[in-house]
Amino acid sequence: QVELAESGGDSVQAGGSLRLSCVASEYIYKNYCLGWFRQAPGNEREQLITLSTTRGIIDLDDSVKGRFTVWQENGKNTLYLQMNSLTPDDTAMYYCAAKPTPTCSDRVQFNVWGQGTQVTVSS
Repeated sequence: QVELAESGGDSVQAGGSLRLSCVASEYIYKNYCLGWFRQAPGNEREQLITLSTTRGIIDLDDSVKGRFTVWQENGKNTLYLQMNSLTPDDTAMYYCAAKPTPTCSDRVQFNVWGQGTQVTVSS
């Protein structure tokens, strides 16, 4: 059973927008903390957004504030990442992840990962 599945990655021009989706299994969606990460070649993985499906956004990285937002669709167990004003620096593989804490405790590590979806932004 696939627990997390991302989609929506594409190639876009700078200044464009994309919306990524993460479909979670029902158990994970209701009981885990969810997050969006990205990793560009040669770079460390970067945590973008942490969200509790019961409490809302817990943390939003400064690098994406004002450009990225996230929302959930409970009936579909889906988390969306809306990315606006994209720049070439946003080029990366984007991952949805989950950790077994509904309160998004920092003491718990993300241990469930999707396969990733590629975002490429050209200048």
